[in-house]
Amino acid sequence: MDQLPRNDTAPATRMVDVLVPVALDQTYSYKVPRGMELKAGDLVGVPLGPREVLAVVWGENANPDPRLHNRLKEVSEKLDIPPLKPELRSVVDWVANYTLSPRGMVLRMCLRMGENLGPERVRAGVRLTGDPPKRLTPARARVIAVLSDRLLHGKSEAAKQAGVSSGVIDGLVDEGTLTVEPMPPPPPPPAPDPEFGRPDFTSLQRAAVDTMRALAANGTFHVALLDGVTGSGKTEVYFEAVAEVVRRGKQALILMPEIALTGQFLDRFAQRFGVRPIEWHSELTPRTRARNWAAISEGSAPVVVGARSALFLPYAKLGLIVVDEEHDQAYKQDDGVHYHARDMAVVRGHIAKIPVVLASATPSVESEVNARKHRYQRIALPSRFGGQHMPHIEAIDLRREPPARGRFISPRLAGEIRTAIERREQALLFLNRRGYAPLTLCRACGHRFACTICDAWLVDHRFRQRLVCHHCGFSMPRPHICPNCSAEESLVAVGPGVERLQEEAAALFPQARTMVLSSDLITSIETMRSELAEIAEGRVDIIIGTQLVAKGHNFPRLNLVGVVDADLGLSNGDPRAAERTWQLLNQVIGRAGREQGRGVGYLQTHQPDHPVMRALIACDREAFYDSEIELREKTLYPPFGRLASLIISAGDRPGAEGFGRKLVALAPRDERVVVLGPAEAPLAVIKGRYRFRILVKSARGFDLSDYLRNWLAVCPKPTGNLKLEVDVDPQSFL
Repeated sequence: MDQLPRNDTAPATRMVDVLVPVALDQTYSYKVPRGMELKAGDLVGVPLGPREVLAVVWGENANPDPRLHNRLKEVSEKLDIPPLKPELRSVVDWVANYTLSPRGMVLRMCLRMGENLGPERVRAGVRLTGDPPKRLTPARARVIAVLSDRLLHGKSEAAKQAGVSSGVIDGLVDEGTLTVEPMPPPPPPPAPDPEFGRPDFTSLQRAAVDTMRALAANGTFHVALLDGVTGSGKTEVYFEAVAEVVRRGKQALILMPEIALTGQFLDRFAQRFGVRPIEWHSELTPRTRARNWAAISEGSAPVVVGARSALFLPYAKLGLIVVDEEHDQAYKQDDGVHYHARDMAVVRGHIAKIPVVLASATPSVESEVNARKHRYQRIALPSRFGGQHMPHIEAIDLRREPPARGRFISPRLAGEIRTAIERREQALLFLNRRGYAPLTLCRACGHRFACTICDAWLVDHRFRQRLVCHHCGFSMPRPHICPNCSAEESLVAVGPGVERLQEEAAALFPQARTMVLSSDLITSIETMRSELAEIAEGRVDIIIGTQLVAKGHNFPRLNLVGVVDADLGLSNGDPRAAERTWQLLNQVIGRAGREQGRGVGYLQTHQPDHPVMRALIACDREAFYDSEIELREKTLYPPFGRLASLIISAGDRPGAEGFGRKLVALAPRDERVVVLGPAEAPLAVIKGRYRFRILVKSARGFDLSDYLRNWLAVCPKPTGNLKLEVDVDPQSFL
């Protein structure tokens, strides 16, 4: 309902209900001033308490309470911003209802957190128009030299270029030497050209491309799983669906799990379409975010590449959603509104009646089951582009071929790396553990360094010379004396991290150039992209990385991957541990042999007979999916059942546990629901808060959100420092 109908029986003064982008679920009623035309979706300013706030008209209040008529305030203003479309308002309602989040918090994501909306602020520029000042200081002379072309320059840019403060510029304005003029708005970026750089496809790719184009041209809701091995050209294939949408004058959204690290992707997009797309992620400057938000809402941004939050932007004419690397854990939002961007992309596609493409070389079990049951259309790319072979994978049984004492790279893997370097090829050592070592202890008394406010060990970071907690950020200098027994030089690092691997690689291969890729070492997006460029250009021999290296990067000279601890993800008790390990190792090894030579992957493992290791070594994905799906079906875990997690936290253990027990005692009895707990969470203390977890399990077709809503309605509300978080469809079990 775009235009709100007038109600002939309503009082002369119209009333509307508005939703405010704050942590509230309810709407508030306001009078509409005479002469102001409002419809659902309009952005307005309204008084709320002592302040003026942004709000969105959610509907007409046709039957207001007559007792409140004289107490209601008026809408202050209607903002000159495109209204939120019915489709997006329906998404807000749906997501809030499903995740049990306040509607205002979901709306906040749509409004770019509610700040700096509307037309971009006019920037002041300066131009040299008058005579030099009577007092010409060296600083003033530099400014005049910079502006000697008598063109309009941005004030801050001119000051920076001349190496002066803005006060020097202001002084020259006061003297009449410079004139202040408004800077013209920057021209909109050129639109992507769907006919630019059209690639030549193989026969297998052409079939997928034809399907993609037809999917985009059809323009109705449909979900396709683009299932292609690493290096098969999935990106180029779904680019053709994007091109078709652009031809039809609509917008395409490409979601990526790590948008800040995808410089290579943006380059590939520019090669195909002639320009880079509009970006949306947390690293953008406020000015760029404001400009991009406006372009998206006005429809002048044909293609948007963004992180999960881009899903909630107010697109003027959205025609396609692509979820790249749909299996990635980063699509789950674990604070604020708990949602999974892949699943909500399907929901938005359904509400907007547009196609959705999920792309992955290692689909999630949920997507694989949906494809097998024909809920999703599978578009397969079973071979690599250009005839390249998939990597050969071998296990190195650490029970029989262990590394030397104090080392973590086995002799066989070290020999293969040496051979690769001699061939002028690159090698990748993968270990999904940041820092130098996960634990520091005293050899004299056994003291272990733990976080003071979390139930976690401190990780040794040698580059920073600090012991760091990866859960709360607490850090301390690495001591030389044990705080427990005062023994000197008795502290020892236990276990490897990527920094320790680099130290070992430097000792084994002193002539090799090494580089560590780890999220804690990234200082900026630009630094990360330049490091990836160095690798692509062959200026690095050995790459040592965490899961960051598995995020779709293309390393042309990389032919060898060594997984230092392939068992690392299998022992944490997570129901998805096998799936995540299989996906991560597949993705990492898939970096090898993409352009030249034959790639090979080595898995250092103590469990070569584990089903995940056997499936990887045999390159038998069907065997892995068959066994994992069978196990999930037997245990009624997703996608054959539903899960929800309730995390209770408090400043004291008895308070958290007691509140959890009260909740469980009030749980509605239903034979279709199993309530487990409360039990201490695996990470029992984070930031000084004690954590207990209740796990709720139900059949797949059961409305678990409604059950939780009814349950919590009769429960006591958390008070004091108690906190309750509800996570429907949890991905993390820590």
